[in-house]
Amino acid sequence: MSDEPKLVVAPTVEKLERLATSHGALAPGSGLLTGVIALVLAILSLLAVIGFHFPAYLSTPELRHVYDVQTLRYALFGAMVVSGALALVNIVLGRRRWLAASAFAIVALAEALGGPTVPIGDFPDHTPYVGLDFFVLDLLGSTLVFVFLEKLFPLRRDQPIFRAEWQNDLTHFFVNHLIVGLVLLITNRVVHGVFGWAVSDTVQSLVTSLPFLLQLFLVILVADLVQYWTHRAYHEVPFLWRFHSVHHSAEHMDWLAGSRQHLLELIATRIMVLAPIFVLGFSQRVIDVYVIVVGFQAVFNHANVDVRLGPLRYLIVTPNFHHWHHSRDTEAIDRNYAAHFAFLDYLFGTAVTADRKWPNRYGVVGDYVPLGFLKQLAFPFVGSTESRERPTLAPGEAAWTKPSAGDSTGKDAARSEG
Repeated sequence: MSDEPKLVVAPTVEKLERLATSHGALAPGSGLLTGVIALVLAILSLLAVIGFHFPAYLSTPELRHVYDVQTLRYALFGAMVVSGALALVNIVLGRRRWLAASAFAIVALAEALGGPTVPIGDFPDHTPYVGLDFFVLDLLGSTLVFVFLEKLFPLRRDQPIFRAEWQNDLTHFFVNHLIVGLVLLITNRVVHGVFGWAVSDTVQSLVTSLPFLLQLFLVILVADLVQYWTHRAYHEVPFLWRFHSVHHSAEHMDWLAGSRQHLLELIATRIMVLAPIFVLGFSQRVIDVYVIVVGFQAVFNHANVDVRLGPLRYLIVTPNFHHWHHSRDTEAIDRNYAAHFAFLDYLFGTAVTADRKWPNRYGVVGDYVPLGFLKQLAFPFVGSTESRERPTLAPGEAAWTKPSAGDSTGKDAARSEG
């Protein structure tokens, strides 16, 4: 047997591995930018085709009733055409042929598996599933919307799309989307089982009789009040901080940074926020809009965008408001807890007051949270909060004091906002 295929394939695999573990700007004109776009679209197309083959197990039941299958087929066809065309152009022009050939091969595999014409027959609804469709659609949509916004209104212009540690946060994004079914199952069972006694038909009838906009305002306000105090507890209770510090460990803010979150914190927070929404009985249409608002604001407020909204920033949580929450600057520690309404922090005295518009640095003071999804999953149970860095001072910042030996968690001195 000839070793020639192995000689061709091995260097390509090594280059793809290096590409996947690297970070930095994608220089236009070299074929790298278009090659990465082609590769990403090719991978998402292949995942979508696989999802078409196994819809009972790879699609989210809550999304199935809103899908227009024909529209999804057109979108898949368009993604495959764009990916294949970019790959072919780069192959012809001799630009990053190894990357272009990889993307084209994946598109060819997606087409060989049926492409956008994969038939979808009847299938049972109540089957175990992972949210592969949720991951593909959300990644594609978030990339198109938020990368565009980050380029249109950049805060830190020198920060590339593929900034340091993007792989870590993409892994969180991937896992959190795939296990959406498990998260929903756990949260729904806990909420219904623990808080079912508090449900009142009279109260729920009163709430659902309110006008739509008033219901929407109330559901966001109620959720944010619970979110505020839950979030504050994550910062002020040392054991809870160990979980929340994973989220705060991101040292660069962009649309993907908010995905870095410990799974147990994700589940616990959803239970706490959904409990009053369930008890009060808001209409399903209001809840659907609330979910959209939450989803957009959660990503947007982490994004690398220069948005403050003038006086409205005292009422609504903006990227500027939440960036301060993630700052490790002295004046930002344990501040700006609200997720939707900034006036809650002003009301409870936890809003940041600073003489600068934007913070200098992000992350956990002490830099003790490890990098890597599995390490971050284990950190709250086995990790050390001992500082791994020498303190450095930003202009005008007070000196940081290392935790004393008597401080078992090191939290008070080594905590950051997130």
